[in-house]
Amino acid sequence: MSRDKVAIVMGSASDRPVMEKAAETLTRLGIEHEMRVLSAHRTPNALREWVDGLEIRGVRVVIAGAGGAAHLAGAVAAHTTLPVIGVPLASSPLNGLDALLSTVQMPRGVPVATVAIGEAGAANAGLLAAQILGVADDAVREKLKADRKAQAQKVLES
Repeated sequence: MSRDKVAIVMGSASDRPVMEKAAETLTRLGIEHEMRVLSAHRTPNALREWVDGLEIRGVRVVIAGAGGAAHLAGAVAAHTTLPVIGVPLASSPLNGLDALLSTVQMPRGVPVATVAIGEAGAANAGLLAAQILGVADDAVREKLKADRKAQAQKVLES
C-alpha cells in the first residue's frame, strides 16, 4: 500500500454513490484514502480547517466532487498547493454542465484538474490521483500498469 494518501471530499452526502467510484479505484490500486462531506458554501470554516490539516495527515492529492455551483474544488485549491482534481456532478436540472463549467473555469494561479461529469469522472479522478502519486512511487506506477493491462485484456476477451 502506498504511504501517501488521497483525500476525497464531496459537497453533500447525496454525492457519495458517485464519489465512491474514486474510492473504489484507489482501493483497487492499494492507495489509502479518506472521505469527507464538506460544503464550500454551508461549512466554509470546517472546510478550511480540514484543508489546513491535509499535509500533516499525509495527503498528497485531493479529489473534490460537487454539483450545481460546484465551488468545492476551487475552494480547496485556494487553500492548498496540493494537486486538486475536480469531479463535476450531475445534481441539477442542467445535468452537470453547470458543475463542469464551474469546476473547469478556475482563475489563473489556482489550478484544478477537471475530469468528466459523474461516475466516469470519479473513477478517472482516482486513476489520475494514482498517476500523480506514481510519479514518485514505483509500486503505484506498477499497479497502474497492471491495471491498464487488465482493462485491455478484459476488452479483448469480450
